[in-house]
Amino acid sequence: MTVRIRSATAEDAPDVARLCWAYRDLLLTRSSEFPDMVEFYYGADSYAALINDLPRIHARPKGDILLATVDSKVIGCAMYYPFEIKGVTEIKRVFVDQTARGTGAGSALLRATMQAAQTDGYTRVVLDTVTTLTEAITLYGRVGFQPCAPDYETNPDFMPHLRFFDHAL
Repeated sequence: MTVRIRSATAEDAPDVARLCWAYRDLLLTRSSEFPDMVEFYYGADSYAALINDLPRIHARPKGDILLATVDSKVIGCAMYYPFEIKGVTEIKRVFVDQTARGTGAGSALLRATMQAAQTDGYTRVVLDTVTTLTEAITLYGRVGFQPCAPDYETNPDFMPHLRFFDHAL
């Protein structure tokens, strides 16, 4: 199984949406003990609006939506865009379809996203996840991300459920 990474095109919007909704479903399943946080960040209506706006949010030349494919089938995604600190980008919505986990697609997506961000002039990348996405936390460590202090303010009740990471480029 050969995983290929490429930038998304307008024609990929349905696949990007499918992966983003699957990511949200995974969060809902894995975060049942803190539903208020998931609803705050991933409420159905606001998330639908966000998905529709992803091409603008992650537009070139300051960001991108990268897709992992196997035999032309889109199996994963990762996105980046400028963070509020100069020279820093944030990676969002790293997700690999359940049928393709263990193929190296997650690592390939992260590495390609970091390479693209570095090419775009970024010197540091940040990301966050929830404590229950243990596979993501393991992946970030394997790729070289280090735990770091929170890089944004949120409801203090949410903080025990969040993990923050960064990586120099």
